[in-house]
Amino acid sequence: MSLSYQLLGSDGAARRGRITTAHGTIETPAFMPVGTAGTVKAMLPQSVAETGAQIVLGNTFHLMLRPGAERVAALGGLHKFMNWPGPILTDSGGFQVMSLKELRKLDPDGVTFRSPKDGSQHRLTPESSIEIQRLLDADITMSFDECTSWPVEEPEAAFSMRLSMKWAARGRKAFTERPGYGLFGIVQGSTFPALREESAKALIDIGFDGYAVGGLAVGEGQELMFSTLDYTVPMLPADRPRYLMGVGRPGDIVGAVKRGIDMFDCVMPTRSGRTAQAFTRRGELNMRNARHRDDPRPIDEHCACPACKHHSRAYLHHLIRADEILGAMLLTWHNLQYYQDVMRGLRGAIESRTLDDWIASFERDQALGDIPPISNGA
Repeated sequence: MSLSYQLLGSDGAARRGRITTAHGTIETPAFMPVGTAGTVKAMLPQSVAETGAQIVLGNTFHLMLRPGAERVAALGGLHKFMNWPGPILTDSGGFQVMSLKELRKLDPDGVTFRSPKDGSQHRLTPESSIEIQRLLDADITMSFDECTSWPVEEPEAAFSMRLSMKWAARGRKAFTERPGYGLFGIVQGSTFPALREESAKALIDIGFDGYAVGGLAVGEGQELMFSTLDYTVPMLPADRPRYLMGVGRPGDIVGAVKRGIDMFDCVMPTRSGRTAQAFTRRGELNMRNARHRDDPRPIDEHCACPACKHHSRAYLHHLIRADEILGAMLLTWHNLQYYQDVMRGLRGAIESRTLDDWIASFERDQALGDIPPISNGA
């Protein structure tokens, strides 16, 4: 058997489920921390697991360039290489290739590109992307696609989508079925309903273990993203996991869960941790701001991460201002903990069928904003 999906409950379109893979189970809705090059930046693997994360994401493009998929395979696969025993999903490299622009040449068979690291020439095809992900030992392999840019006219989006569908069929033929491993197809078509429908039907005809929605969170804005999900998600099979790629902010995730999405990934919590931004129940905080320098409170008194349990805002502000590595580590841990806490809250609300109330409370807290510190002279 390939990986399996079990629907455990629902509330409206939102789903509470469980994905079983060769390296463990994933409770959904789930957020996957991004470990692009075989590491979640500024975090030890056991620290990532302590936040509640059950799956991480690696990237075909970066790992093929350094250290090389064959080397990772010879050293026991990505799980052993990075000391992450749980499930791993690998992005196919399509998004990174798209972003190269001047360094790539697209043709019907694949993409030739120069490495941004050393200028060496490489080629990715649907088949080679699948093979690289097999060498990495990814539990969930992603189809190689041509990620549509934004903004885009409908003819260009149609050409890009149809090329991706041809590549999806080729990748499916190249994928070797193994117990606990699966291949996801990626629905493209930008924000054009007819193209999304054509893409979804093509992928369902090919047959995949899960279905991702790609080509969103690329600049179209939340309203257009949600409206695209409104008509795209109902087209996808109810007995397979649904993954919204590259999303995103907590509010984006909450809205997408409400629309039936099961899986998410984004660099935002880790990248923000390295740039002094903290996500909280009451919105985002800039820990570089001088308002925190004398504040003895934790970032969030309800958070169980080490930054909140053991350190004050004043100390974290000091670390950031002093460019100490520990500041980035603690804020990254906090952000990942916050994201996992949001996912736990969503799963519990779906189970108890109180999702609308949970979302109303979430949005109310976000709108209130941070409570300022009490002045010593008050």
